[in-house]
Amino acid sequence: MKKKNKKPDAVVYNEDDQKYDAALKPYGTDLSAPAIESTDTVVWKNRNINKANHHLSAKFEELKKAYEDLLSKHHHNNLIYNSDFNFEPHVGDIYHMYKREDDSTFLSIIAPKECNFNYMASYYLDAEGLWHKTPE
Repeated sequence: MKKKNKKPDAVVYNEDDQKYDAALKPYGTDLSAPAIESTDTVVWKNRNINKANHHLSAKFEELKKAYEDLLSKHHHNNLIYNSDFNFEPHVGDIYHMYKREDDSTFLSIIAPKECNFNYMASYYLDAEGLWHKTPE
């Protein structure tokens, strides 16, 4: 068995490339090189944890508001489609919801200032068949 010619530990020799490559290493290779120290990442981690938490909290609030808006639209659409009306509503027209004394509801084309019914809210129908509450 032939013994390989071993280089001293202080010599940086790449056996695979058969080259001295100390200058190519991303770290110091001799005894006078600066010590390798681990970087303190606590500040970086805390800053990014705060940034990530802020981003996720903001996104959560955005989704929560979208969910609440969706529930509100569902409630209004159920209310209107379960109320009484004897006409076919047209897309884009404004209709008014009223409550009777027996708590039943009805939809009307008559505006609140033109009658003395128990007014609830005004709505308009979009092209997809969804009702939207008009700004008061």
